[in-house]
Amino acid sequence: MRRRGDTVFFDEPVWVESCAAVGGKKEGEGPLGARFDEIGPDNRFGQKTWEKAEKRMAELACTHALSKADVSPAAVTCALGGDLLNQCISSAFAMRGLGVPYLGLYGACSTMAEGLLLGAALISGGFADRTLCLASSHFCSAERQYRYPLEYGGQRPPSAQWTATACGAVLLRREKTKIAVTAATAGRIYDPGVTDSANMGAAMAQSAYETLRIYFRDSGTSPGDYDLILTGDLATVGHGLVRQLFAADGRPLGENYRDCGMLLYGPEQDRCYVFLIDVAGSDELTPSSKKAGGFSDRRDATVVTICDVYLPEDKAYDKKNFVWKVVARRLYRNTRTELMEK
Repeated sequence: MRRRGDTVFFDEPVWVESCAAVGGKKEGEGPLGARFDEIGPDNRFGQKTWEKAEKRMAELACTHALSKADVSPAAVTCALGGDLLNQCISSAFAMRGLGVPYLGLYGACSTMAEGLLLGAALISGGFADRTLCLASSHFCSAERQYRYPLEYGGQRPPSAQWTATACGAVLLRREKTKIAVTAATAGRIYDPGVTDSANMGAAMAQSAYETLRIYFRDSGTSPGDYDLILTGDLATVGHGLVRQLFAADGRPLGENYRDCGMLLYGPEQDRCYVFLIDVAGSDELTPSSKKAGGFSDRRDATVVTICDVYLPEDKAYDKKNFVWKVVARRLYRNTRTELMEK
């Protein structure tokens, strides 16, 4: 291995032997749905809790990756991976069942890239013959961990991202295949001062820009040298900011720059439910395009927006009636509620 600046270059490339991905129902409905190895019929994967569902996704992704390479867990020198939960509990319990040496990682949004970097370095340095890299997340467990439980019914502004319910696993080895890891840059932490937990794209954009800029500098390349440049989960807001930063730097990014969050979901999947809450107990609420976000003329009415409410998969609820009950009875008791769907 050689190091130039913040970038490690592998003298002998490390190769991707196989990879696999498991996703939730929403991910299966997105543009990349057909690319998953397995899609859950619901987001519980037959389990009783969201955390156990995430564990099950990790088990399935690793099983698929090993099966594609036709190798057993005994052939894996070590696994490197993690998730978004305390103590990486879902990944840890999945690895307990797999029975391979395990190095738990917590890089949040960078866990997959961190695992590939370290796994490739172990193989390149002669410390491993084959490594298994994985990362997982679950929308429901992550919302509870970082923001609010789903039962709270918190509002999601347009800048809010959607944490994927998915797990990816990659097997790395020495022998040549079609895809190689040739270099890796460990990014530095940059804090642009964004404190809104519902605007993580803006919070991460500068770090993504700086990491890419440093890699281009260390490797002596430019954005136009690549067929595809991907960031992990900046989504629409962060993706646009990275483009602005590179344009200001005199090196605008072309159509070869994409963001995985924007690839995973289609715009039609961001459903939004609007509730008119009459806090004064009036008998009428009149939708309008003039006041209160375009939904009410009354000063004593409050507009509440709930995006993409999760409904029980196994029951034939009328969606509007069910959501009305959840919001009216749990959150806004003693109020009058009218439901509209954007």
